Parts: sequence; C-alpha cells; structure tokens
Amino acid sequence: MEYTKPLAQLIEFFQKFPGIGPKSAQRMALHLLKMPLSDVERFSQIMVCAKQNIHYCSKCFNMSVSDPCEICEDDRRDKSIICVVAETKDLIAIEKTREYKGLYHVLQGTLSPLDGIGVEDIRIKELLNRVTDENINEVILALGPSVEGEATSLYISKLLKPFNIKISRIAFGLPIGSDIEFADEITLAKAIEGRRTIE
Repeated sequence: MEYTKPLAQLIEFFQKFPGIGPKSAQRMALHLLKMPLSDVERFSQIMVCAKQNIHYCSKCFNMSVSDPCEICEDDRRDKSIICVVAETKDLIAIEKTREYKGLYHVLQGTLSPLDGIGVEDIRIKELLNRVTDENINEVILALGPSVEGEATSLYISKLLKPFNIKISRIAFGLPIGSDIEFADEITLAKAIEGRRTIE
C-alpha cells in the first residue's frame, strides 16, 4: 500500500528511532495524526526545547541542562568513586536502583573496531584525566556483557592499573547480550552490590 506523501515521510522518520520497525512507526505516525493539533504543537515544542537546552556535562559527559550536571554538583555523592557507563541510558538505569551514591563517567559508546569506533572516539582520555586530577579510590566498570563492552572494560582496566586504585566490574545477573537499560531495578541493584575487583 502506498501512503500519502506526508504520512509516508512521518513513518519514515519514526523508523529512524532505535528499535522502531515499519509497523511500530506506522502506529506511532497514525497515533500522532489522531492527536489534537495543540498536543502535536506542544510535543514539537518539547522536542525543540530539549534539543536546544540539553548538553553534555563537561566533567562526566552525562546529559544535563546544567554544567557541571546535577550529579557532579551533588555534595551528598561519594566523590571518590566513579562508575563508568557506555551511555546516559545506562546511568539512568543505575540511578533508578537508588543503590549507587558515587559519581559517573559516560563514555558515549564502547570500542567497536568493526563499526570504526576506536579509543579516540569515546571518552577514555577524559576518564584518565579525572582519575589523575581527582581523589579517586575506585572505578566501577558498568559496561554491558557484549563483546564490545567486555573489550572496552578490559582496555580501560589495563590503562587504570598504574594508578593503584580499586578497579571493579558490576556483577552480572543479566543475560549475556542484554542491555543494562532493560534490566529491572532489583537485578541492577544486586549487580552493583556484587561488583567484583578486576585482578
């Protein structure tokens, strides 16, 4: 079936979102068209506002409207521990557990030579600078159990060895190949609690 051009463009745009296939994109587009114009305009304003106002924290690279971000500026956080995650979505998942009270470092990806993502493409250098400049006692590697996550964790742990600080990995009660963002709070809380030191 051929869609009228504006609907086809809308469906095509929704398919650009991760995890959205043609049928989901079609449902989303049709739902949007059924919404009152005022809601669609409000949705549009919210998206533009978010895009214009949310930036990366210059310290941890979390997404925030403030710089440094709210977590880096929170005096109640343990400033001696950094939890390294691949993406902001992983940070959000860990924060939902309410178990972790330290700081974060968002790499903005993982090493993936097949996709052309190397050391210079993610925030490893900035992590090393933080460990050098701040009074850090422990780095927790909370990267997913994928091949890329494992390779990135191994690479970072080797770089951190000379600093003589505790390097740990979160324990995984997660299925291999799954993403942290999809884990429930209890599983993630136990993973943080049961983290292990890397020898």
